[in-house]
Order: sequence, then structure tokens, then C-alpha cells
Amino acid sequence: MDGVRRPNPLRWVAYAFGASLPARNREWVLFDATTGTWVLRHLARTVVQLAPFVIALYVLIPGEPWVRACAVLAGVILGFFYSAAYMHQTAELHVMKAGYPRGTAEATRAAAHPDEERARQERYEQRWRADS
Repeated sequence: MDGVRRPNPLRWVAYAFGASLPARNREWVLFDATTGTWVLRHLARTVVQLAPFVIALYVLIPGEPWVRACAVLAGVILGFFYSAAYMHQTAELHVMKAGYPRGTAEATRAAAHPDEERARQERYEQRWRADS
């Protein structure tokens, strides 16, 4: 991670909400989207995105605390579902905003673990491309 400059906390929060980072953080964005913990990092950004809504809805929804908590929990589950469903696309979008061509994040992750990529491709072929 030599030469990779992390954004400051305020810029990171803006990044979590979809803002672009300055050019000096370009390598960090690629690292963020391709490191072994990129999924956890994505989910951490999801928590930051959902937190203001969770707090506001819990405070503003009338009723018993358990009813409010259940309603907010349902929204959180739905938010994480969509976040996970579009995780790869979101990572690519962050990398593209940093100036890299489309597909760079996926290619970088695949190059880092070629055996896993080959095994994933074989499982796909067996499941979906098998001659029936």
C-alpha cells in the first residue's frame, strides 16, 4: 500500500455517499475496491449511508419503541439487500470515478486470486452451461 493516500474522515463520509475523491486518493479507491476486505468495506459504507435514515425514522415514527424498531429493522434489511445486490457495480463505479476504465476492479480482484476465479468460472459453467 505504498504511495496510497487515504482520504480524511470527512471526505470518506462523502465518498461513502457517492462523492468522488481528489486525484491524490486515486490509488486508495482502487485498493478499497479490490482488497481482500472490499466486501466488508462496502458494507461499512452501507452502514454510514443508512445511519441517518435509521435514526431519523426511529425518532419520527409514532408508536411503541418495539414497533418503531421493527419498522426500522425491516428498512435496514431491505437496504442491505439492495446494497449487496449491487456491490460489484458500486465498486466499479467508485473505481471509474477515480479515473480507471470500466472493469478494472473486477480484473484486479481476479488477477489477485486466479485460482479462485478459475474455480468460480468452472462452477458457473457446470451449473449454467452444462449440455442437457
